[in-house]
Amino acid sequence: MPRLIHAHEMHPLHDTAATRRIEHTAAAQLPAHTLMQRAGLAVARLALALTPHARTIWIACGPGNNGGDGLEAAMHLRHWGLNPIVTWLGDAASTPADARASYLRARDAGVRFAEEPPELDADDLCIDALLGIGATRPPHARMAEWLGRMSTGPAHRLAVDVPTGLNADTGSATIPYIDAHLPRHHTLSLLTLKPGLFTMQGRDACGTLWFDDLGIVTTEEPVALLNAPGMQAIRPHASHKGTWGDVAVVGGESDAARGISMRGAALLAARAALSSGAGRVYVSLLGDSDLLLDTAAPALMFRRFDALDLSALTSVCGCGGGEAVDDVLPALLAAAPRLVLDADALNAIARDPKLKISLANRGAQGHATVLTPHPLEAARLLACSAAEVQVDRLACARELARRFGSTVVLKGSGTVIAAPNQLPYINPTGNARLATAGTGDVLAGMIGARMAAGMDAFSAARIAVWHHGHFADVWPETLPLTAERLATPA
Repeated sequence: MPRLIHAHEMHPLHDTAATRRIEHTAAAQLPAHTLMQRAGLAVARLALALTPHARTIWIACGPGNNGGDGLEAAMHLRHWGLNPIVTWLGDAASTPADARASYLRARDAGVRFAEEPPELDADDLCIDALLGIGATRPPHARMAEWLGRMSTGPAHRLAVDVPTGLNADTGSATIPYIDAHLPRHHTLSLLTLKPGLFTMQGRDACGTLWFDDLGIVTTEEPVALLNAPGMQAIRPHASHKGTWGDVAVVGGESDAARGISMRGAALLAARAALSSGAGRVYVSLLGDSDLLLDTAAPALMFRRFDALDLSALTSVCGCGGGEAVDDVLPALLAAAPRLVLDADALNAIARDPKLKISLANRGAQGHATVLTPHPLEAARLLACSAAEVQVDRLACARELARRFGSTVVLKGSGTVIAAPNQLPYINPTGNARLATAGTGDVLAGMIGARMAAGMDAFSAARIAVWHHGHFADVWPETLPLTAERLATPA
């Protein structure tokens, strides 16, 4: 039975190749046509649950097995007294054997086949059973026309397995998925959950995500895991501020001669570290700043960089660091046992081969590092374009982790958390309200606080990322979400 995927659940994610292997193994062990029968029944059940008052259900079926799932669903819906109308791009002579069997079952059940889609109203449903994971090129001709009708029409929409035009492995899409009816869109992933459903354009394409494993249990290794909140640390009564570690935020350049001040970025990271439970938070502002007190967070303590004992701290560097960050990075890379690098620190490393070498050597020295790039910063580190990063976010995050021996948080829709010799995670929380200045600085501070408390870099990163997104998901709709509010969400 299809079930809703919740953001607090951890799930394995399998790519297209693994999914096909699972399908092949299961099909060899079951009677012929069993998997398609189960898939069609799952689609029909969800269709009935989503739109119990639909007068018409339009099922757009492709020429392959994804279309076969739609044909099988049409047969069930017709048996249940509903009015499914099928537009089919296949034909009985050339369609795969399983899909042909479902076509015959639908025809024998009296399902109506049509050349053109029916007119639908807001209570009706359209089902995309066109390509699924079988997409190899952009939809065109009648298929593209039907997808356009689905996107602009008033009816609910259900995609079978994967929305047509979406790459199941990467989340890149060949057609736009933003439209006014997105909250009425649903996707039923079959047999496995695919990584592309959760990152890049996947979340826009899928709408609400459902899953049915079709009764198949697999031992196939996943390519990633869906991130989950993790266990919250229990704070014993017999603890003190030293128990939970010290964080130093280094950044926030000011240069009066150039008319520049970015100290707000450092203060956001510091406030976030404080509200995330760090025992003490120091702020080392770069440039000519004379700020000695943050009146909104008086517990923050200000220090010159040369007064910090880097070996005793978890350091967060780069938030608003500007050009001045170049001067402090060599010392931080050499001495900081726990280091979060964000923004201008990443840009400085991308420009300087010596800093790249120092970063890559930290792991061998027993030091923990977290990099938190957005796609353009990741592209600079990899010497490619941001578009190339976005085409395969999982692969790029893994490559950054391998190249620099660090935990990597590749930010964006479906943030990817990767580390050497670790299965990467894709984060399901967060929304477009985080697309505002300063929210990345807040995330860096949240990660730093968890590392200071003794959490390993990978766990600190993935748990902080989940909660950072969760704050945005539960934020009141009537209250604007800004970075300064996110830094102190209570």
